[in-house]
Amino acid sequence: MLHVPIRPPIKKRQKPNDSCSSCQYEVKFGEVVIFLVERKMGASRRSFLTSLARKKGFKVEDVLSNAVTHVVAEANSAGELWPWLENSSPRVLPETEVLDISWFTESMAAGEPVHVEARHRLENSPLIEESPQPSAFGTISHYSCQRRTTMENHNKVFTDAFEILAENYEFSESEGPCLAFLRAASLLKSLPHTVRCLGDLQGLPCLGDQTKAVIEEILEYGRCCKVQHVLCDDRYQTMKLFTGVFGVGLKTAEKWYRKGFRSFEDVQTDDTIRYTKMQKAGFLYYNDIFAGVSKAEANAVGQIVEDIVRRLEPDAIVALTGGFRRGKEFGHDIDFLITTPETGKEKGLLNKVINELKNQGILLYYDIVESTFDNTRQPSRNFEAMDHFEKCFLMMKLKKSLVDGARQRDCVDCKDWKAIRVDFVLPPVDHFAFALLGWTGSRLFDRDLRRYARYERKMLLDNHALYDKTKKEFLPAKTEEDIFAHLGLDYIEPWQRNA
Repeated sequence: MLHVPIRPPIKKRQKPNDSCSSCQYEVKFGEVVIFLVERKMGASRRSFLTSLARKKGFKVEDVLSNAVTHVVAEANSAGELWPWLENSSPRVLPETEVLDISWFTESMAAGEPVHVEARHRLENSPLIEESPQPSAFGTISHYSCQRRTTMENHNKVFTDAFEILAENYEFSESEGPCLAFLRAASLLKSLPHTVRCLGDLQGLPCLGDQTKAVIEEILEYGRCCKVQHVLCDDRYQTMKLFTGVFGVGLKTAEKWYRKGFRSFEDVQTDDTIRYTKMQKAGFLYYNDIFAGVSKAEANAVGQIVEDIVRRLEPDAIVALTGGFRRGKEFGHDIDFLITTPETGKEKGLLNKVINELKNQGILLYYDIVESTFDNTRQPSRNFEAMDHFEKCFLMMKLKKSLVDGARQRDCVDCKDWKAIRVDFVLPPVDHFAFALLGWTGSRLFDRDLRRYARYERKMLLDNHALYDKTKKEFLPAKTEEDIFAHLGLDYIEPWQRNA
């Protein structure tokens, strides 16, 4: 019998541990957060470069996330890198610099982040889509800021389904799929007619395989099984219930769900929970806040606010923003921008307004966020970053008798007022137009406006300012029309921004 010697198993080379990730280095450049792409770079070199950067004061993330500002790759073409990045984490791409290793090596040599130039960028972004193609509805832009979207929705059966699926993905913090369904819903809302067959989708942007599959199923059966599954899902229903409470975010709702809570009673009977002041107010006035706000109620609150502000500052500017400015008949809160014609005079006005609401006995809850506005740090590259203006989130009493058309109930036990959620934001007048544009929304309209500015015009836009990266200067704007003109866009009226 032939004897075959048994060879010992070949030991695979182990992936080196990034020991630097646990080391503490001084971060000198907090504005820059780097992610090194291991693809084609290799684990050993990535580990070495990570350690080098951290020792020089750079912040390097081990995982691609929303915190990353600079993605750095080596020996990757733009064509092969972008699809890989999109599959890995599409949530970060719209607001992230994707760069060749040359930027990294130059920064290491300089000992600080060097200015990003065109030669550093891997620009073949999938977000910079091809030119719009003709469709059954005409030529439709893939940017919602180039579409006029009113409150009239001819495709509600599809957009309702998309928004349920998007909300479910948001509860799971899967921002990529969430954004995909929201963009698809936004597109369908802008169409002048109803989608009646799959052929109508030909040439339309913003529709992927998943969204098309939902449309196809609804066209054929009148409903989508995936949507029905979500609506019957215990986690979805519980997360929707808990996040409906003012002051309860995704993390808190998830924590309560994991503890086995499924109702408000479950939460409120647990003695170990410590509520924030906002959450206490959220539970106390839940029924009123959950009921939402009508346009008539918004107008009544607006009159109260304007009367108070004008008594304090006769020349002050008070603007109703948010969904009501876009023509909505109903919303979950009311947003106001308040400023003065003279820069700096708006300081201290918010506290005076709050004191007046207290004196009138109609302030139920408030939380003032002090201004952190700094011209030298604007505009922000991160879309999700809350603006830095002074603001206040509050609840106030609104007497039902002040609401036009309100029905007076005969019930003796019914209170004669309703708790209303209100937000005040106080930008300096020089930045009022940018704040007005941002706070008017819609959220997706704002996101696409910033995306358009960045990729089509080489500009940075946020609620504070518009910066031209080519000219290296801020562009002033007294009105929203000025901002659209700087971007080379046709002006879209507020009631046409319901993306």
